[in-house]
Amino acid sequence: MGNPIISMKNLSKAYHGEKAVDNVNLEIDKGEFFGLLGPNGAGKSTVIKMLTTIIHPTEGTATIHGHDIIEERDAVRSCIGVVFQDSVLDRKLTGRENLDFHARLYGLRGDMRRERIEEVLELVELKDKADVLVERYSGGMQRRLAIARGLMHHPGVLFLDEPTLGLDAQSRRHIWKYVKELNLREDITIVLTTHYMEEADQLCERVAIIDRGRIVALDTPENLKGLIGADTIVMHIQSGGEILLQSLSFFPWIASSEVSNGKILLRVDDAQSRIPQVVIEACMNRAIVSHVGIIEPTLEDVFLKLTGRTLHECEDSGN
Repeated sequence: MGNPIISMKNLSKAYHGEKAVDNVNLEIDKGEFFGLLGPNGAGKSTVIKMLTTIIHPTEGTATIHGHDIIEERDAVRSCIGVVFQDSVLDRKLTGRENLDFHARLYGLRGDMRRERIEEVLELVELKDKADVLVERYSGGMQRRLAIARGLMHHPGVLFLDEPTLGLDAQSRRHIWKYVKELNLREDITIVLTTHYMEEADQLCERVAIIDRGRIVALDTPENLKGLIGADTIVMHIQSGGEILLQSLSFFPWIASSEVSNGKILLRVDDAQSRIPQVVIEACMNRAIVSHVGIIEPTLEDVFLKLTGRTLHECEDSGN
C-alpha cells in the first residue's frame, strides 16, 4: 500500500467505561475497496460513526483526505458519502426528489445537479423508477437509491454500513454488482462493514477482522484464508467408511480426518491433486462412495481460528 486516504491512530470509543472500539490503527488507500468484518456488536459501526464525525472518539483520532475528524468535521463531511444500516430516505418523495433534495443540501446547482441525478440513477439502474414514490420501492431498490444518494456530491470515500442487511440473496448480489462497479467507474474508495463472510470475500481487496473492538487480522481475503492452510475433501460414503478412514490414516499428507453424518472429511493441502489417490484407496477397500467434493477455507474458518468462536456464536451471545 502507500497512498492512504484514511488514517486511524489509536482510535478508541468507550461507553460507560466499556470500550466499543479499542485502539484501532489502520490505513486505507485511495481507490481501495476495504472491508470491516465482524459480528454485530464488534465495533464496526462505531468505527464508521467516528470516521463520519457522528460521534467523537474517546481517544485517538483519524484523518480523511488529510482532514482531522475532530478538528475539521465540515471538511471531512464534504468529501465523504454514507449509506447507513437504517434508511434515511423520505418514503413520501420519489426517488428523483430524494436525490434532488440531497444535492441541494450539498450546494449542487442547476444543470450540474440535474446531470448528476441522471448519472447516479443510471449507475444503480433506477432511471425507470425515478418518479415513483420510494414507499413503493422494494428493499433492494431502496438500498440502491440510498447508495445513489451517497454518491450525489462526488465523494472521495463512500462508507457502506451493512448495505445488504435484511435483503434476500438475489438483491444482495445485485448490490454487490453495483458497488463493485462504482468502485471502478467512480474511482472511489469504499469502506464496507459487514457480518456476511461471503460479502467481504467477494468484494474487498483487504479485510480487517474486528472482534470486541479490536482488529485481530488484516490482509487480503485469500491471504487470510491461507491462515487455515488446507482444503477439505468431502466423501459421501454409503458403506465401508470406518475401514476406509483407517486405511487413509496412513497417508502423511492428510492433516486430519473424521467421519460425520455419512461423510469422510479429510483436511489436505492441494486437495484437487489428492482426490484420485483417495478414490483409488476407496476402491481398494471396497467402500461405496456416492460423491466426492472439495470445500475451500472460508473467512468464517479464519474467524473461528483467531477468536475460538464462530460468527453465529458471537451474535447469539451478544458479543
